[in-house]
Amino acid sequence: MADLDGTQGDKEFYTDTPQEPPGFFLKGSHQYDWGLKNRLSRVFNPETGRTIMLAFDHGYFMGPTTGLERVDQTILPLEPHCDCLMLTRGIQRSIIPASTGKAIALRASGGTSMVSPMDEWEGELDGKPARLARPGYEPLSFEDTAVDIEEAIRLNASVLAVQVFIGGQHERRSLQNLTRTIDAANRYGIAVMGVVAVGRSMERTPKYFRMATRIMAELGAHIIKCYHTEEEFETITSCCPVPIVIAGGKKRPERDALQMAYDACRQGASGVDMGRNIFQSAAPVPMMKAVRGVVHGGMSPDEAFDLYRSLQDEA
Repeated sequence: MADLDGTQGDKEFYTDTPQEPPGFFLKGSHQYDWGLKNRLSRVFNPETGRTIMLAFDHGYFMGPTTGLERVDQTILPLEPHCDCLMLTRGIQRSIIPASTGKAIALRASGGTSMVSPMDEWEGELDGKPARLARPGYEPLSFEDTAVDIEEAIRLNASVLAVQVFIGGQHERRSLQNLTRTIDAANRYGIAVMGVVAVGRSMERTPKYFRMATRIMAELGAHIIKCYHTEEEFETITSCCPVPIVIAGGKKRPERDALQMAYDACRQGASGVDMGRNIFQSAAPVPMMKAVRGVVHGGMSPDEAFDLYRSLQDEA
């Protein structure tokens, strides 16, 4: 038998060194279970505390938008340079190699498209049948959960992303989607990211984002995704007790997108979740590397833009 008397040297119990409780590098996450923290450590780089999430889940309501006509041709070359892939289960199964080592953020809400009817009420306009739009009606906010927890486990998701429409017509429904997903995901140590949606009736102001991000964090979301604001963004990250990653939003000039990523990280964001500003760039791989230089490498926007241009010239 092992460890019989006389078979080993003196034991060392380190009685003069108390065991230190392990801390955790990520904001607000130190009391989670081991499995959840392990998954978060795959999404966020433990050395920088930040993440580069590559978002290409747009097709769940937009179809094959520009740059995503062929995901195998446009996204797979970017995969080595990000930390996490944000996608739908259909694309994950059909396109993404199972050998990938990247964390998976799975789109877990959906149910409507960009061409959803603007109203359920039909009437007449100039004597002809017409479907009339109701002011403030937001069909895109009428989402439901689109992935159950067993499917998320089968797909080895680290994060489930749920869209939330604070102030929208279907706010309560989207918040229920979030809380139900959190309840299910917590049982299995999977993180949930609340995604702040901005509809026609919602403002892109610091006040709005402070409220929206805080509500989702209070309800148990482990990560929040919201837009960057040019003013007072640090107040948004400061009063949100869990990590915030910024959405890239619509396509901007490359230098402007790098400036936004730099400003957001300097103001307390824990990374970016960019899509169109990368895969719609004139040089997507160089842009991906430039964003990485800002988020993980400590580059200034000018340094990152110089890197982008030099890599673009070499391509």
